[in-house]
Amino acid sequence: MSRDGAPAAAGGSPAPLWAGRSLALLGIVLVAFNLRTGVASLSPIVAEVRADIPLPPGLIGLLGMLPPLCFAVFGILTPILAKRFGIEATLVASLVALVAGLAGRGLAPDAAWMVVASAVTFAAGGVGNVLLPPLVKRYFPDRIGLVTTVYVTVMSASTFVPPLVAVPVADAAGWRTSLGEWALLALVALVPWIALLLQPRARADEALPEEAEPGQVRRALRSPLAWALATVFAVSAVNAYVMFAWLPAILTDVAGTSHLASGALLSLFAAMGLPAGLVVPVLASRYGKVRLLVGIAVVSFVLGYGGLLLAPATATWLWVALIGTGPLLFPLALVLINLRSRTHAGSIALSGVVQSAGYLVAALAPLGIGLLHEGTGGWTWPLILLLATAVPAAIAGFVVARPGYLEDERRA
Repeated sequence: MSRDGAPAAAGGSPAPLWAGRSLALLGIVLVAFNLRTGVASLSPIVAEVRADIPLPPGLIGLLGMLPPLCFAVFGILTPILAKRFGIEATLVASLVALVAGLAGRGLAPDAAWMVVASAVTFAAGGVGNVLLPPLVKRYFPDRIGLVTTVYVTVMSASTFVPPLVAVPVADAAGWRTSLGEWALLALVALVPWIALLLQPRARADEALPEEAEPGQVRRALRSPLAWALATVFAVSAVNAYVMFAWLPAILTDVAGTSHLASGALLSLFAAMGLPAGLVVPVLASRYGKVRLLVGIAVVSFVLGYGGLLLAPATATWLWVALIGTGPLLFPLALVLINLRSRTHAGSIALSGVVQSAGYLVAALAPLGIGLLHEGTGGWTWPLILLLATAVPAAIAGFVVARPGYLEDERRA
């Protein structure tokens, strides 16, 4: 065994991926798949839910704002909880909450219950977001890049699978089964982590989530680079969470698609994040193509939303695919957090400011779009507003594309 508790091969080379840590790898993959199932499983069947539970547009927007809001809040609270109770115990507690939240949505007798159950679901997801990186560092210090790629890819898959199955399951067994079935997967994810908790001698040294130093955060809050990165991150998150909340309804109203087709198109939107997650970090870090990537995202937003405004029923799949390409800004912002900081402490502070600010802005967007739709009686102005988000993305993208570092700004 290596000093960090992970097995090492002779000569100090990395051990086989599964050697002595198969439970941890299985647990990480299962947790990653469960982190986004609750986000995209409601909107494709919201019409069926509304037949039993009154859900006005404002309340649907509220449900849409919960994921980024919970991710922002629990991004701050999780390191504190992990230090108090331990990383595995905190994760197990979050998975129990995830099971309860997902099952609770399927059992919801009224709108208030649906909101509370959804909040519990996304709070648990927020905890998992923070705990996965230190879990990888703890159990796979010799394979951090590989295991990170694996869980990010699995997490991306978990956003496009639910819309594909939501409508068929709802048609066959009802919307309650369609929403509640994801609790079974969360229950399965508990098994390897409970097993690891019962084997304390096999556990590696603690690797807790890292918190930024207060002084570093204050400096980042005064940084134009940090706020430009936060803007890029926010534009991506705004468009992503608005689409997860509203895309099926938009397509049904403006393009005349069926509920089944709308769910499939939401899955297409989500699937566009998979190649972006694999390609964007390489193009940005190895080849420095930041300006090109920002340009692709901006043009994709303009063409996608422009298509839904001008010819929604023609090549609808193309407009959705283009809109799904725009959030490549998300992995771009994440990789730029490291590329635009010289030190580990600077990276942590920049990450905290960028993600907290970005998620808080994104939390307001689904509710705002829902209220705008309700107030105007259509989707024209909401789509125009979403198209307009390409402008701050272009301006902020120009700033973050320039070579520079957070620490250099502080000395300037």
